Amino acid sequence: MKNILLILTIIFLTIFTVFKINAQENNMDDIQKSTKEYSQKILVVCYSFSNGNTRKIAKQLQQELNADYVEIEPVTPYPAYGGYNSAVVSQGQKEVESGYKPEIKPLGVSISDYDVIAIGTPTWWFAPAPPVMTFLTSNNFKGKKIIPFMTHGGWPGHVIKDIKENCKGAEFLSETEVQFDSQGGAKMITPQTEITKWIEQVKKELK
Repeated sequence: MKNILLILTIIFLTIFTVFKINAQENNMDDIQKSTKEYSQKILVVCYSFSNGNTRKIAKQLQQELNADYVEIEPVTPYPAYGGYNSAVVSQGQKEVESGYKPEIKPLGVSISDYDVIAIGTPTWWFAPAPPVMTFLTSNNFKGKKIIPFMTHGGWPGHVIKDIKENCKGAEFLSETEVQFDSQGGAKMITPQTEITKWIEQVKKELK
């Protein structure tokens, strides 16, 4: 009887050891896959105005990619949005049409330190917001991977095209256009499933 118990104990310990080794190997594989997925240094940078709609999308991307995050801020803040007749609307139109690029505050990070840069902007008169144009024209994106994204109220314009034209020498990953309330509100029209799908596609492209 003792011999049978001894044999059963040896068999159990052998099976347990094999399972433990396999579990450790699988765990190491998961760690390596995770490290590989985020081996590139990633920065999410955006300018967000009014309801913070662009920030909402940028934060989702930043969290999913485990990226660093900064916001573009003009040295001179814009007037508050108060509807289509508010001062900021006419000011934004004049700046876009004239190609004006307002001075922006230092980001606190160096673009040269990053391999992948996600750039987000609201749409101002069919174009990127002027502070984003300042950012784009003040940095060198050659050799970087760029993830363009934008928010709009129903008129996406040529925002993505403008971002790409001002990131010469860069490689572009999947982009997206997210629609919010056409009256300048915070209600998102684009389904969340579409944003999730976009983020998942970006993650695949980064592997």
